[in-house]
Amino acid sequence: MALPFFYKEDITSTQKTVVLDEDTSKHVVQVLRMKVGEALKLTNGKGDTFTCEITDDHRKRCEVKISATHFEERSTSKQIIAVSPLKNNSRFEWFLEKATEIGITGIIPLICERTEKSLVKMDRLKGILISAMLQSQQAWLPVLNEPAKFNDCIKWMKEETGCQLLIAHCEEDQKADLAGIDIANNAVILIGPEGDFTPAEIAMALANDFEPVSLGDTRLRTETAAMVAAVLLKMKKF
Repeated sequence: MALPFFYKEDITSTQKTVVLDEDTSKHVVQVLRMKVGEALKLTNGKGDTFTCEITDDHRKRCEVKISATHFEERSTSKQIIAVSPLKNNSRFEWFLEKATEIGITGIIPLICERTEKSLVKMDRLKGILISAMLQSQQAWLPVLNEPAKFNDCIKWMKEETGCQLLIAHCEEDQKADLAGIDIANNAVILIGPEGDFTPAEIAMALANDFEPVSLGDTRLRTETAAMVAAVLLKMKKF
């Protein structure tokens, strides 16, 4: 049976003991009813995992000693989804959870002209990524970028990321089927808001070397389109 798995952002491989924060301590001691001598695992979301033994089962300041460490190399490939936030928070959060579970490496909230909700609670979104990382027993937390305006984002992607640039839009232009094209080791895809990208946004993306792609024969909700894109990008790596 897998050991209980928790996140502690600031833990390092040089430490011998760790005091858990109050929320984690409460979960360990009061919810799971764990005692001194029992084992659990920690990760910092940066590839390190730590097998630990409880030495003080205080419900607010549970202390553990590290008995073993392991570093998991991160995949050399990058799959980044830049997707518009949604008016319905739960649908956007669902995508973040599932994208993390399947191993997407980066997520960018993309603020477009038709984005209905541009204010996002980054702390809450990070918490969702952490929960999904732990649930799927991973040691790497996806990079959650600050929300970025469309124009700024595509220029940054072209100049800085070194990724294959893709945009999935709904206009009746000539587009390649994402499921059928060769995907580079590093790729980023833009997913628009409800109502799609504006013609001006599409034109700007194409002028900056983004390749237009199709995600299938049906019109998809934003979170569904983002999930389909995430799965297709990941499957190309296997």
